[in-house]
Order: sequence, then C-alpha cells, then structure tokens
Amino acid sequence: MIRIYTAPSCASCRKVKSWLKEHQIPYVEKNIFSTLLRETELRELLERSENGTDDIISQRSKIIKENKVDLDDMSVNELIQFIRDNPSILKRPIIIDERRFQVGYNAEEIRAFIPRELRQLQECESSDFCPQFTDIKKEYYKDKENEHCLEDCD
Repeated sequence: MIRIYTAPSCASCRKVKSWLKEHQIPYVEKNIFSTLLRETELRELLERSENGTDDIISQRSKIIKENKVDLDDMSVNELIQFIRDNPSILKRPIIIDERRFQVGYNAEEIRAFIPRELRQLQECESSDFCPQFTDIKKEYYKDKENEHCLEDCD
C-alpha cells in the first residue's frame, strides 16, 4: 500500500493525491501535523532515503536555521525524536510503498507507483490493437475488487 506524508497547505501534496486518484491507485495519507509519526515510520523513511537526512529534511527549515541544528551530531534516536517534535522540517510529500520511495512531486518519477498490471494495460491501450486488452483490464480490476470500474472504464 502506498503511504503519502503530506501537509494541508502543500501544493505538491495535492498534486500527488490528485494523480493517485486519477490513476485509481489506493493510498493512505498521513498528515504530518495532525498525526503523530511513529518511530518505526520515521526509521523506515531514514533507512529508505538514499542520502540520509538530506532527502527528507529541509535544511532551510526555520527551526533548523534559527536554532543552528546540526543533524549530523544527533544519534538516530535523537533525530527521530527531533522530527516527531518538529514535523515541519520534513520535506513533502513523501511517497513510499514496499519497493519505492519518492520525495516531492515529479510527473515522470511518480509513474513508478503505477502497478505493473496497470502499466501493461496502459501500454496495451495505447497500441493500435491489443487482443489481451480486455482480459488484462478485467483481471486487474477483479483482483482489486473494483468491479464497478469495469463499467466506468469500458
């Protein structure tokens, strides 16, 4: 399942949610200001980011600048507690699932979150003729228990 970490006033967060809805991809939204982020979630975000804190924490954050916070001097536990206490330092949106991780909205990169079955369906749809088109589509929506989409999509 895709999780997105968002903030209410974030335009990029709205774009991500709109894109996921448009592609009928289910997700769970975590508003970083109204939901207390669990230690395990934050640890996962840190582990999955390729460049450590640089990927998910804004160095331009007012809290970091004004307090001259040096994230490199913090232990992992201190860092996690600091993020929990100051969620506004997180970049957003953060999009994560079992295999993928993305920070921010990028129209090209977000396509990686389209399930393989749907990507095949889109490729098939865009070709001149694809005899498997109907079978692929029915199988995908049947598996996802979204049979109502079959009527909408046909």
